[in-house]
Amino acid sequence: MRALIVIDLQEDFLNPPPLREQRSAIVRSVQEWTDWARRSDVPIVEVRTVLPQDKSTWALNMREDDQPVVLERTQGAELLAELDLRPDVTILKRRDDAFHGTDLLERLHELDVDELVIAGVVTEACIAMTAASAYANDFLVWIAEGAVTSADEKAHRAALLWLKEQYRQEVVSPEELEQRGSDWM
Repeated sequence: MRALIVIDLQEDFLNPPPLREQRSAIVRSVQEWTDWARRSDVPIVEVRTVLPQDKSTWALNMREDDQPVVLERTQGAELLAELDLRPDVTILKRRDDAFHGTDLLERLHELDVDELVIAGVVTEACIAMTAASAYANDFLVWIAEGAVTSADEKAHRAALLWLKEQYRQEVVSPEELEQRGSDWM
């Protein structure tokens, strides 16, 4: 069974430029993917980064720069207001890899999921780290066409190429995914 994993579509990540300029496009594409998931009876898993106010829990770069994002109980940690996600499962994380320090693996096993379609931000960070970790946990992974992005186009393209070459994780449209069928390997 497949699951759609939607990562970090939060105010703090999509308000600063240049991601602000991509906001409407990524929301539109992710909404198309969530509509596909609902039509296809595919569970939607929302993964959000939410950091406590305590600096000791922040990532190294945030501590070094004293510039945290997505702090708990702030507007910046909220899901994008214009996105109608209605997830079946919500996972809160503190690091780029959605599997690290969370119960994501257990929740996916409870749903009997063995294939993931990943959407969200940022391609070279949270998307790539989660996709690589999913591979290490024996999931077949697809990258949702049009539904992943980055502020750095070169890093975005490099991350997608790395995921394809290293882990055989291809960028696909909903139509391509349906043509391949479930468990196609």
